[in-house]
Amino acid sequence: MYHDNDRSKMFSRRALVLGGGKALLMGALAARMYYLQVMEANKYAMLAEDNRVSTRLLAPPRGLILDRNGIAMAVNQHNYRAMVVAERTPSLDYTLDALSRIITIGDGERARVHKEARRRRSFVPISVRENLTWEEVARVEVNAADLPGVIIDVGQSRHYPLESLGAHILGYVSAVSENELTDDPLEELPGFRIGKGGVERIYDMAMRGRHGTSSVEVNAVGRVIRELERKEGEPGVDLNLTLDVKLQEYAAQRLGDESAAVVVMDIHTGDVIVMASTPSFDPNAFNRGLTSEEWKDLSTNPRSPLSNKAIAGQFAPGSTFKLVTALAALESRDITPEMRVFCSGHTQMGSIKFHCWKKEGHGAQDMISGIKNSCDVYFYEVARRTGFEKIAEMARRFGMGGPTGVDLPNERPGNIPDKAWKKKALKQPWHPGETLINAIGQGYVTTTPIQLAVMTARIANGGFGVVPHVARDTIVDKSVKSRTNPQWPNLNVSRQSLALVRKGMFAVSNEPGGTAYKARITQEGMWLSGKTGSAQVRRITMRERETGVKKNDQLPWKERDHALFVAYAPEENPRYSIAVVVEHGGGGSAVAAPIARDIMIEVQKRDLARVAEAKDDATDLRRF
Repeated sequence: MYHDNDRSKMFSRRALVLGGGKALLMGALAARMYYLQVMEANKYAMLAEDNRVSTRLLAPPRGLILDRNGIAMAVNQHNYRAMVVAERTPSLDYTLDALSRIITIGDGERARVHKEARRRRSFVPISVRENLTWEEVARVEVNAADLPGVIIDVGQSRHYPLESLGAHILGYVSAVSENELTDDPLEELPGFRIGKGGVERIYDMAMRGRHGTSSVEVNAVGRVIRELERKEGEPGVDLNLTLDVKLQEYAAQRLGDESAAVVVMDIHTGDVIVMASTPSFDPNAFNRGLTSEEWKDLSTNPRSPLSNKAIAGQFAPGSTFKLVTALAALESRDITPEMRVFCSGHTQMGSIKFHCWKKEGHGAQDMISGIKNSCDVYFYEVARRTGFEKIAEMARRFGMGGPTGVDLPNERPGNIPDKAWKKKALKQPWHPGETLINAIGQGYVTTTPIQLAVMTARIANGGFGVVPHVARDTIVDKSVKSRTNPQWPNLNVSRQSLALVRKGMFAVSNEPGGTAYKARITQEGMWLSGKTGSAQVRRITMRERETGVKKNDQLPWKERDHALFVAYAPEENPRYSIAVVVEHGGGGSAVAAPIARDIMIEVQKRDLARVAEAKDDATDLRRF
C-alpha cells in the first residue's frame, strides 16, 4: 500500500511539472504574439506593404544636344524591342526559332537570351533584339499568334540624326561598365546608357536628369499585378553647342576623304564655330552595338577615324610656328623689324648646313618679307639671336605646350621643348642646331589644330588669352564667367609686335609672291591674313638634295609632309580664326590654304546673313 501511494505522489509531481512547463511556454508564446501583433504592429504592417508594393525606377529622357541655331544633333527616339517571357512559351528554343524566321537573330543574341533566362525568374521579360525597324515591328505583331511569349516593348534610345557629322564632338553613349559605376541608381537600370566620349561624356551628369518612380503591386513571387502610382522623373538638361551645323557640314565636305582637321573659333568669345575631323564615324553604331567587323574597320584604319584630330592630333606646326618665333624676337628686342638677313638657300652652323625650303634662296629678307616668303634662313638667324628658351615661353603664352582648356575629353598637350625638357625626357643636352630647327616648327615641337587656332586668335584679338569652348553658358559649366562678354587675361605683348606680325600675315595672303597669294579671298570686306606651313615627317638626305627631292605626290602617303594653314578674317575687323591641318597632305600653300579660304568665305557669308536677318527683324519691329 505504501508503494502505491509513493507512485501516486510521483505522478502528481510530474503532472505538475509538465503542466507548469506548458503554462510557461504558452505564456511566453502569448507574450511573443502580443509583442508582434500589438507592440510591433506598425512595423510588420509596413513590411507587409513593402512586400506587396514594389517601387521601380523610371529612366528620364536624356537632354538633347543642339547647335548654336537650335538644330538637333543628338535626340531621343522610340526604341522598339522584341522581348520574350519564358513562362509563356512552350519552349524558349521553339519561340526563338519562330521569331528568327521573321526578324534576324544572331547566334550571340540567342546565347545571351538563354543565359539571361537561366539567371532570371521565368516571368521577367528578356530583350531579344533592340532598335527594330517599323517594318520588323509590324511583322512581329502580325504573327503574334504564332509567337507565344513574344512582346514588343517601347523604350527610348539615343539617336544622332546627322550621323557622322560632328561625331567627335558629340561622342556617343553606351552601357555602363563595372568600373564606371557610381552612386546613381539609374546606372542599375537594364539598358541605361551613359556618355562615353565628347560632350556626351563631359556633360553626362547634367544630361542624365533625375529618375522617376513607379509603384506596382506584386504577388508573393514578384509578378506585377497592377500599377499603383507613377512619378515621372526630371528630364536631363539640353546642351546648346557653339557649333554651326551648316558650317560644320561644309567643312567636312571640303576636307573630303583627307585625314585632316579644321577648327574655326570666335577670337573674342572663344566659341568654337567649326571643329571637323576626317574621316569620322557614326555614333549610332556604338549605341546599337558594333559588330566585330565594324570595330575592326574602325580600329585598324590608318587614318584613325575614331580620333578627334582637332584636339588629339599632335603635329609639327612647320612654318606656322614662325609667328611665335617672330613675336619672341620682337618682344625680347633681340632683333629689329628692319634687320635684314641674306638667304642664299642655306646657312651654316659649324660643319652643318641648314637649308631653306627654297633651294635658290630668297635674297635679303626683313621681318615682313621673312613671314611673307616663309624664309627658313631668315628665321634661323632670328632664332640664333633670340634663343629657344624665349621662343618656348612665348609659345606657351599663346596656347601651346599644354591643353587649351576646351571642354572636350582626351585633348592632347602637344610639346614645346626646352633644355630642361630634353634633359629630363631624353637625358641629353640641348644642341645649338636644335634651336634653329625647332624655331621653324620642326624638331621636337608638336601642336594640335585647336592650339594653332588659339594661337592665331590671340594674335588677331590684340593679345588676349581667349580660351576655346564648345558648350554655351546655358549648361551647368560656369568655368568662364561670361561667354557673351568674357574678360580674357592680357598676354602682355606689345601692340607694335602684334601689328607687325599681322602685317606679315596679310602679305602672305594678299601680296603677290606671298606663299598663300593664290588662295587669297578676293571679296571686298572678307580678306583673310594667314600663314602657311609644311611639316616634314622624314629626314631629307644630302643625296636627295643633290639629286632632287621627290615631290610629295611621288612618295608613299605616310612619308608626305603635313599641310598646314592658319588665318584670321576679316582683316579690317578680325572676328574668326582658323587652323587647317591635312595629315600627309603635302604643301600648306597648295592644299591647306585653299581649304581654309573656302571655309572662311562660308563663315563670313553666314555671319553677313545673320546680320541681314537681324536688320530685317529690327525693321519689322519698327513698323508696329
